[in-house]
Amino acid sequence: MTSLPLIPVDPDAPGRRPKMPPRHLADLDLSGRQELVTELGEPGFRAKQVSNHYFGRLVRDPAEMTDLPAATRERLAESLLPRLLTPVRELACDDGATRKALWRLHDGSLVESVLMGYPDRVTVCISSQAGCGMACPFCATGQAGLTRNLSTAEIVDQAVYLAGVAASGAVAGSPPRLSHVVFMGMGEPLANYARVVAAIRRLVSPAPEGLGLSQRHITVSTVGLVPAIRRLASEDLSVTLALSLHAPDDDLRDELVPVNQRWKVSEVLDAAWDYAARTGRRVSIEYAMIKDVNDQPWRADLLGRLLAGKLTHVNLIPLNPTPGSRWDASPKPVEREFVRRLRAAGVSTTVRDTRGREIDGACGQLAAAQDQDTDVSREAMA
Repeated sequence: MTSLPLIPVDPDAPGRRPKMPPRHLADLDLSGRQELVTELGEPGFRAKQVSNHYFGRLVRDPAEMTDLPAATRERLAESLLPRLLTPVRELACDDGATRKALWRLHDGSLVESVLMGYPDRVTVCISSQAGCGMACPFCATGQAGLTRNLSTAEIVDQAVYLAGVAASGAVAGSPPRLSHVVFMGMGEPLANYARVVAAIRRLVSPAPEGLGLSQRHITVSTVGLVPAIRRLASEDLSVTLALSLHAPDDDLRDELVPVNQRWKVSEVLDAAWDYAARTGRRVSIEYAMIKDVNDQPWRADLLGRLLAGKLTHVNLIPLNPTPGSRWDASPKPVEREFVRRLRAAGVSTTVRDTRGREIDGACGQLAAAQDQDTDVSREAMA
């Protein structure tokens, strides 16, 4: 087994703090927005009007805010709605039902979001960090390392933008309203704890405070930061916790998920069961199926014993290999046997719907491809 050192996970630490983006209304609660508007010499209710446009109508173009005085539209939009995300590349597949967006942030960092349309719902997968410091070797984002935490508004703006795409009718065969958000994009959400929790509160608060989604339709993924899981359980939120386990034994998980060198499988699962007990929410166990690495029958049996009788569900993920990686997806017969053994142990198990393989669907792949294209362009100009 190779022991992989953890990359530092606190980019906000003194001495290495990156320049954060300009303040945006999504960084503030409604009262904070009202104070800002008052400082600009405008009546406080203007904050509610702009917030209704952004969260209620999914509009950010001042020209469309016709209930605001023409003389103040641009100034209010400039102060409350600065551009945070610049589209770099947008790709679609699955007959338009899956759309992946690559964004450039104000400092040049790249992040990704994915919109997925289904007959009964529209889900967006959003990023919480530029890069990731967890160093999981089979993950494209983990291979890239951590650049910085995203601001609350940078997180929220991904969902609002893609909610607008859904509302435009661009996702044929799906409802026109965004209903689900999963924090499973780039980054470890619980390593950017305060901003992620603030973003959740914006997403679930009704307009004009926020986007008005159901708490039960928000999923927060983590590799297992035990203190943060326990802290999240005390937030009085009914979001789903998704634990990226990927191995039931410490020897292998130490390699696949290096944070396991700090918090072992038993500690992580204990925190997850405490979360389920306090919130009443079923914990989702995420398990990437990696050929000849973690897909052996005995590991399925061990996982079944660990999870039997718990408020949990296993989500098996066919690995989407990253370019040049030695990791590959498990063969389908192996995957089916893994499912069979878990179900025989009484553990609810499904295999995740595979989306976006032809558009660099795995987290971090599109950003990595963009970086490679940029490097090639620079070499060509040299």
